Amino acid sequence: MRISNEFYKLNAIELAPKLLGKLLCRNINGKIIKARITETESYFGSADSACHAHRSKTERNKVMYKPGGHTYIYLCYGLHYLLNIVSGVAGHPEAVLLRGAVLVGEKPRRFFDLYNKKCIENLNGPAKLTKTLGINKDLNDENLATSDKIWLEDDFFTCEYIPLKRVGIDYATEEYRNKLWRFKVK
Repeated sequence: MRISNEFYKLNAIELAPKLLGKLLCRNINGKIIKARITETESYFGSADSACHAHRSKTERNKVMYKPGGHTYIYLCYGLHYLLNIVSGVAGHPEAVLLRGAVLVGEKPRRFFDLYNKKCIENLNGPAKLTKTLGINKDLNDENLATSDKIWLEDDFFTCEYIPLKRVGIDYATEEYRNKLWRFKVK
């Protein structure tokens, strides 16, 4: 069952663990590929010194100010696109980074013929996830409730998880580096 925009109105800290176990669905040339989300990470507003909206609204992060349910995709280190799901209410910039997933169902041929590499089933890293599912800047600001390119589904799968510190945010203040805002399936 496709997830409605109502679900994404939760704030990023509440939404991140609830995304675990949900299915990230991607339509690639008419073929639907699904991956079960196994790891997420919250970024919560301008007070969060690790959040892209910490300093101000920019052309890059403006989608974070929309109501929950939109994709926020950005290029990291000039190499990798990362997929975030905007959460909460309009005007409060927050999002959940999808850090990992596992492919489910029918496996595509050799890495979907997109990258000419072996098929990876365990997408344990945000760059593996986006590369494998062909996610790039073209999908920025998609509405997950209505898009025919990318969406989330709930098949009522449940899982246990552990909260952890976020990674790759050495630039953030100590307070925000130590928040347990990353969530990983046990």
